[in-house]
Amino acid sequence: MKGTHDPIAADRRTGGAVRPVARDVSTGTPRSGAAVQLDGASLAIAGRQIWTDLSLTIARGEFLVVIGPNGAGKTSLLRVLLGLVPLVRGRALVHGEAPRRGNPAIGYIPQQRAFDPELPLRGRDLVGMGLDGHRWGISLRPGAQRTRVDGILDLVGARGYADAPIGRLSGGEQQRLRIAQALIGDPSLLLCDEPLLSLDLHSQAVVVELIARWSRERNATVIFVTHDVNPVLRAAHRILLLTGTRWGVDRPDRMLTTETLSSLYGLPVDVVRYRDRVAVLGIDVGGHDPVSHAEPGS
Repeated sequence: MKGTHDPIAADRRTGGAVRPVARDVSTGTPRSGAAVQLDGASLAIAGRQIWTDLSLTIARGEFLVVIGPNGAGKTSLLRVLLGLVPLVRGRALVHGEAPRRGNPAIGYIPQQRAFDPELPLRGRDLVGMGLDGHRWGISLRPGAQRTRVDGILDLVGARGYADAPIGRLSGGEQQRLRIAQALIGDPSLLLCDEPLLSLDLHSQAVVVELIARWSRERNATVIFVTHDVNPVLRAAHRILLLTGTRWGVDRPDRMLTTETLSSLYGLPVDVVRYRDRVAVLGIDVGGHDPVSHAEPGS
């Protein structure tokens, strides 16, 4: 069951922290339907406060989109859930347990990196590493593993180029293979770190639909970090905005408003809607705004 929300209210400073405008109310005890639970979670890295008092329950099967300016702690949130970074205060739970490295219930799509065109690695080898990452470069697999790899390649529509060198594939083709690698272990929680970077609009739409369809069919949870919310708006159940010590979480229609974003950022913000796209005017944080820096129709 999804968490409930406080009504949108004015910011209130408490001990130097700013309470969220729209915040998730957590009981402090694990919830049976929760994939992820954060209770008063605060994170600091190298002495710098990243976010403070984050309390959030993410339901099984929910598609949560995470946005915010550079340095707001979006990727760090994923690293906390992966068991790579400890909180300085509060608690994080993944399926009712403390985060730990190598949790097989979690699939992870990292930020896109270009492959060397001369890398002697086929697409199916990359996907197979999701099952046996210690066997780098092995081309022959037991029959059951090969069947499993082929099945996930079919799921993401990548069978046709799975035997090609991965460095020679397009960005969209490579990203389908990364998704396949993340899903081959049949995770119940998928963490996606900027999976749409460097993709054209068509490839963005394909990637979002692949992940959203998989989530619906498996009742699996997705936490999707992005710098542009527009391609993923239709898939999002809720949006979490991290702005440093301020944060807010709510449905897209309630989060992406002039009132809410102005309160979270503490400065005037205009939200403009054009057809099914959203643009935020009046913010220049980290070189671009937190919702979209693309022009309508681009």
